[in-house]
Amino acid sequence: MTASAEGDALFKLPLAEFTPARNALVAKLKKAGRRAEANEAKALVKPSVSAWAVNQLYWRHRGLFDRLIEAGDRMRRAQVAQMTGDAAREPADARREVLTALTKMAEGLLLGGNYGATRDMLRRVTSTLEALSSYGSLPDAPSAGRLSDDVEPPGFEALGGLLSGGKKRSAHESEAHTRSRPAALPTKPARAEQRGAAARRAEEERKSELAAAKAAMCDAERALKVARKQAERAAARLDAAATHAKALEGERTQIEKRLAAVAKDADAARRDAAEAAAKSNDADAAVTSAESAVESARRRLQQ
Repeated sequence: MTASAEGDALFKLPLAEFTPARNALVAKLKKAGRRAEANEAKALVKPSVSAWAVNQLYWRHRGLFDRLIEAGDRMRRAQVAQMTGDAAREPADARREVLTALTKMAEGLLLGGNYGATRDMLRRVTSTLEALSSYGSLPDAPSAGRLSDDVEPPGFEALGGLLSGGKKRSAHESEAHTRSRPAALPTKPARAEQRGAAARRAEEERKSELAAAKAAMCDAERALKVARKQAERAAARLDAAATHAKALEGERTQIEKRLAAVAKDADAARRDAAEAAAKSNDADAAVTSAESAVESARRRLQQ
């Protein structure tokens, strides 16, 4: 993998992984004897949250991103040709449509990365996208996909140069041209600007972490309320179950008492039945004896 591709890989990572991955890349390049490339990698600055979101749009939704650049080029050509009517509105409408779609995707990326998708954050993302669209595919356009900070729209003089119809290149040619230029050592003002950018990024990250902490606290409070309601319902169900169990226990006791009484009555009935059976047997024997006596008496009378 080339140093350029390895640098690209850094900007595709989750933001929290950028610095450790960059340091690991620098160490690997130094170990391989690629010191110049190691110095270039070491100069890569961790993106701000808003710049990171725009980078992710470039790497993950390249087709839509290229449509934004193309719409910017078409708008510039329409302005140079001083077009009016539908010819001027069509590229502007196309750019507005793509901007809306990309901003919505950026909101999802920010929320997925646990960053606050605040109105100010989304405004900064949209402003950077608009600026990149204004530069379009011109040679000096910022290197999309490797942004470290927000991109400001071109100033009046720069915009005049863009509208003057300078040499145009495709987005891929512009990217290759920008990356092929050797990285110049930062001047003192540039270093001061980088320190300012780092301070802004730190403040952004602090605000994002604070917003995430507040959101987590709100989620925890909602979860606590739900848990309390569930506990109250469970306690009510437990009381109802205990009352029902007590009632069933009373019924069981009454049933056991009735069963005991029935068993006692059944024993008495069995004893009465046995006594009656014995008396019946005795009566049967007496009847048999009496019948024999009657028969004997009858025979004696006949004699």
